[in-house]
Amino acid sequence: MSVRRRVPPRAGPECDLEHREHYFVEELTFADADAILAMLHELCPHVVDGHLPVWVRNLAYRPVLPQRPDEPALMREAAENLWSHGPDWDDIAADLAQRADALEAGRPAPRAGARRRS
Repeated sequence: MSVRRRVPPRAGPECDLEHREHYFVEELTFADADAILAMLHELCPHVVDGHLPVWVRNLAYRPVLPQRPDEPALMREAAENLWSHGPDWDDIAADLAQRADALEAGRPAPRAGARRRS
């Protein structure tokens, strides 16, 4: 039996494509950083609103940050996204902001913490 979730209407225009999460995850897995960032910036121009659910935005930054490890502005962008959607990810957001500060100050960036929410 298939369970259908009721999805609230979105402000953006509808399209005729089939939207399934596994298709998105597959595309995200093989996309380069430029394509992922373009998608994020187009569909979520402001951190607090947008056409993508929070889990998608958080997931999208995961493959981008290792591809661009020396970009403090990108680390801060990811951190702002994490901070804006509840306290579950605050420790990771703080880690990203600390790494961005260190890079801008010319200090070696602390190693990314392996901390994960409990």
